[in-house]
Amino acid sequence: MTVKVIIPGVLGRYAAHERELHLEAAHVAEALEKLFARHPGLRERILDRNGHVYPYFLLTRNREELSRSELDQHELADGDRIELIGMVVGGAAAPHSSGEPAKQAADGSSSTVDIRMRGFVRRATLGAARATALSECAALEAEAIGVAHCAGRVLAEDVVAGVNVPPFRRSAMDGYAIIAADTLGASLYDPVELTLAGESMPGAQNVEPLQSGQACRIMTGAPLPEGADAVVMAEDCEEDGNKVKLHLAAATGKHVGRIGEDVALGETILCAGRWLRPQDAGLLSSIGHDPVRVVRRPRVRILVSGNELLPPGSKPADGCIVDSNTPLLCALVERDGGELVECLRLGDDREALKQAMNMDGIDLLIAAGGSSVGREDYLPELVRELGELRVHGVALRPAAPTGIGRIAGKPVFLLPGNPVSCLCGYDLMTAPALRSMAGLSTELPYLKCKRTLARRISSRVGRVDYVRLKHLEGSRTHVAPLAAAGASVLSSTTRADGFALLAEDSEGLAEGCELELFLYDPLGTGADIVN
Repeated sequence: MTVKVIIPGVLGRYAAHERELHLEAAHVAEALEKLFARHPGLRERILDRNGHVYPYFLLTRNREELSRSELDQHELADGDRIELIGMVVGGAAAPHSSGEPAKQAADGSSSTVDIRMRGFVRRATLGAARATALSECAALEAEAIGVAHCAGRVLAEDVVAGVNVPPFRRSAMDGYAIIAADTLGASLYDPVELTLAGESMPGAQNVEPLQSGQACRIMTGAPLPEGADAVVMAEDCEEDGNKVKLHLAAATGKHVGRIGEDVALGETILCAGRWLRPQDAGLLSSIGHDPVRVVRRPRVRILVSGNELLPPGSKPADGCIVDSNTPLLCALVERDGGELVECLRLGDDREALKQAMNMDGIDLLIAAGGSSVGREDYLPELVRELGELRVHGVALRPAAPTGIGRIAGKPVFLLPGNPVSCLCGYDLMTAPALRSMAGLSTELPYLKCKRTLARRISSRVGRVDYVRLKHLEGSRTHVAPLAAAGASVLSSTTRADGFALLAEDSEGLAEGCELELFLYDPLGTGADIVN
């Protein structure tokens, strides 16, 4: 039977951007296996460990919904159309519905069921949400910048040296350039005497050639005279008028920097994808490579909403709190290679929020607050209205109300307003996408170490727990969870040394278990206790 399999747009990058596939298959399981044979990267993104289609995809045959399990029982006829449709995960059921979450229509548009005040029907796994966040978030195009400003950026292309560095033989010491054979037998008690014949300073040109029996005063970095093949350090010599006494014999090449010793002509010195260190900028400058082509930084708008928010720098007042998410997110965006275009702080005004979600001039939108299912949480509804809401609700504590979508083909992240949830949701879902667009690694940008748990941690199967931990006083090996772990207790992340992620199949960890700790502080900031 020849059937057509439609590949979800969200997974296009894993299918070489192929949108449909015509193949021979007798049932759905066989059709999917042939799809995976052509595009292996799709398997783990479509099927769970039990071989069932993930719940955030709607599996259909000729527009008819099929169950996600027992795929070999779904027989196919010639000309059948098998389609996987990305669903809006989470949210609430429509009034008078069967309890199923809102689905996309056959034309790919999302339904506009008002999910406020109804709670989440189901939540995406963290792995699925992260995969959705990363989909279609490849590194941006290259741009050229000055070499003096390239450190901290990601190189967009290989750099091949067009020159030798150094381009001439140079002295590695302050002393005297000589001909090594003239120093044979020189010692403290029987020095060799040579005639002083000029000097060579850094930047010198047209230095007179050296003859046998002569020495040339020379400084570090200065070119060697023609004929010289070694340098004797000043402390091993004694200058007397126009004579130089050498108390030490020198071997050929001693203290001489050869041509191309640092960089050889034609050598690939740095490869595309490298995060440029300060010393890389120096090396690029040394070969005259300016400007430098780097990955363009993603332009980001931060939108923080809530009638209760006061601007940063204010004092808390009755019924109002000071916005802590804007400074938090600004720093995180900079850390992850983004370019902050603007920060907006708005009240719970649907129309004002809608206007702020215009994607002109930006590559990614981060909205904090208004992402859950409260009466004034308009953002999920607006993302569906303006584009596509691919995930809403994640099996994660404390960032369950996180949403992931696209407007005008660009990624939008809805983060909870509680600051710890905001940090957690950003790090685990927004950061990988932003870093990918900036050409950076999508791994968590924290140092990792192994630690022993000093007190039990309880968890619940079916969700990932983000647990803040602190080293026991005086210990570099044992950690304990902080008692204050609420989503709004931001100080728990400042008192903690790091965090751990408890897997969704875990009921917790017992005292004495080893865990992986992600350190909040980088080395050299007072918390360099990796070992």
